[in-house]
Amino acid sequence: MPKRALITGITGQDGSYLTELLLDRGYEVFGIVRRASSFNTERIDHLYQDPHQAGTRLRLFYGDLNDSSSLNTILRRTEPDEIYNLGAQSHVRVSFDIPEYTGEVSGLGTVRLLEAIRETGIRPRFYQASSSELFGKARETPQTENTPFYPRSPYGCAKAYAYHITINYRESYGLFACNGILFNHESERRGETFVSRKITRAATRIKLGLQDKLYLGNLDAQRDWGYAKDYVEAMWMMLQVDDADDYVIATGITHSVRDFLAEAFGYLDLDWKEFVDTDPRYLRPAEVDVLLGDASKARQVLGWEPKVDFKQIVHLMVDHDLELARQESISHEIIGAAATGDSRWGTI
Repeated sequence: MPKRALITGITGQDGSYLTELLLDRGYEVFGIVRRASSFNTERIDHLYQDPHQAGTRLRLFYGDLNDSSSLNTILRRTEPDEIYNLGAQSHVRVSFDIPEYTGEVSGLGTVRLLEAIRETGIRPRFYQASSSELFGKARETPQTENTPFYPRSPYGCAKAYAYHITINYRESYGLFACNGILFNHESERRGETFVSRKITRAATRIKLGLQDKLYLGNLDAQRDWGYAKDYVEAMWMMLQVDDADDYVIATGITHSVRDFLAEAFGYLDLDWKEFVDTDPRYLRPAEVDVLLGDASKARQVLGWEPKVDFKQIVHLMVDHDLELARQESISHEIIGAAATGDSRWGTI
């Protein structure tokens, strides 16, 4: 009988990589997606055409972390062995604009899911996606599991509630519940509104003449950047050990936004200073200057190690986005040719 896993946020960057990992390990995977007027499953669509029939072991359910009844119903129907709560309003800057919604989904959504577990009486292993934004105005560097929290955004505050309520349910009801305090992790599947992907998309479009400028906020912010595919493996590892605990997942190396710009634009033989300007609209009301994690506990207890370094991450993202920019350029040529009557392209 294969293990069964339930993932909230399955259509996101981490959810898609985690789904691949679990299917590769023979799991049945259930995902919760919010009902919308259009589909947002691009990151997992390829799994339905998997040659090993992974698609038959992947099922999606409509539900919402704001809706307790849908969570209870899904848990009763799926009876998962493992639950990965990755769903959230996860954009830090946007959380200042929609703080109440961020608190509802990223904070209270966690307790709704934990309550659904308790009320249904199932005993899954539970993973809560915590964040390095918990540390915010960090009290010490590097940050460990014992570093005091000082969140500097509605997102960080919501995640602090989710972190502590996960521990509370572990201690109060004996649930196997873990927090993964993941530092920044990027990939080709990162959303295009996040600074890392915003940089690689802009750099490749500028290279092909599709864009002139890139506008960013704080270029001096320093982050501990890892690769998302490595980090979802750590999530899975946390639920395979005997005792539930909380872990920092990080590379232990920090880079600034300027470093990211230099690596991405330099890979394309461009000087980023010629194309990048700052815009105060992208600054946070309360900044987080430096985040640097110490993952010694995860290394010792889980045997986890990051495999992809900063330079490789940036290059993977640039290579991916360069292909997207090339496709975009070709589309522009076709449309332009149709408008001028160029017969090489036929009619549209």
